[in-house]
Amino acid sequence: MILVTGATGTTGREIIGKLRELGATGVRALVRDPAKASFIRDAGFETVEGDFDRPETLDAALEGVNRALLLTPPSPQTFEQQRDFIESAKRAGVRHVVKFSAIGADSAAHEGFGKWHGQAEDYLKESGLSWTMLRPNFFMQNLLGQAQQINAEGRIYQPVGDARASFIDVRDIAAVAARALTEEGHEGQAYVLTGPEALSYREVAAKLSDATGREITYVAITPEQFRQGALAAGLPEWLVGALERLNEIFAAGYAAEVTDHVRTVGKKEPTTFDRFARDYAQAFKGE
Repeated sequence: MILVTGATGTTGREIIGKLRELGATGVRALVRDPAKASFIRDAGFETVEGDFDRPETLDAALEGVNRALLLTPPSPQTFEQQRDFIESAKRAGVRHVVKFSAIGADSAAHEGFGKWHGQAEDYLKESGLSWTMLRPNFFMQNLLGQAQQINAEGRIYQPVGDARASFIDVRDIAAVAARALTEEGHEGQAYVLTGPEALSYREVAAKLSDATGREITYVAITPEQFRQGALAAGLPEWLVGALERLNEIFAAGYAAEVTDHVRTVGKKEPTTFDRFARDYAQAFKGE
C-alpha cells in the first residue's frame, strides 16, 4: 500500500495522475476534505480523512502502508507536522518514506522553509526508516499565483535582480515522485529537481510575451518593496519571512543549478519554460 499525503494540492494532484499512468495499485490518499478528492477516487484510489494538525488521525491512515509520500502544506509547523508523521510511520511499520522537501534544505539555515525541511530531513534520516528526499527548485506554476497582477499590469515584480533559477514544472516533480514511490533503488537518495535551463525573470517575461502575444516585462524591486507589498496583500508575517529567505537563495545564484534527475529518475524529458508558457498561455493573456 502506498499513502500519498498532500494529494489535493498543486503537485499532489499531478502525483496522483502519474501514479495512475504507471498503473499503480493499492494507493491511498490522506485528505482533509473528502469532497475535494473525487478525482482521486475516479482514479481508482482510496481516500482517508485526516489532517497533519490532528496527528491522532495519522495512525489509521498509515495502517497497512509500506511506502508513503510525506508532503505537508506550507506552515511554520512543518517540522513538527513531519516529525509526528515519521513517528506514526514507524509505529505502522512503514518501510520507505519519500519526503517532499525544498531547495536549500538545511537544518542550519536561517528560519524558513529551508530550515524547517532541513530539520525534518535530519529527523527522517535518524528515524531508521528508508528514505528518499525530493528537493525541487522554484515551481513554474508559482507564476500562476501572480497571474492576476500580470494580467492587469503586464509586469512581473521580484526582488532578485538578474539572478537565474532553473524553474521546474510540477508535472516533472510528479514524475520523479511517482517513480520513487513505485520502484526500488531510490533508497538513501536526495534528488535536487530542476528544469532544463536556468532563466532570469527577464527571460521568463520574454517567453511569456512570446507565448501570449502581449508584452510582459520584469521589474526588479528591492527586498523591502517585496516585504511591504506582501504584507499589504495580507500574507502572514511567517510566510513573508519564509519567502524572503527563498528570494535570498535565488538572488545569490544558488537556484541556478541544473540537474538531470527528471530524465534519469522520472523517465521523461524535462519540461522547458517555453512549453510551460504555451500550455498555460491563457492564464496570462489578460483577457
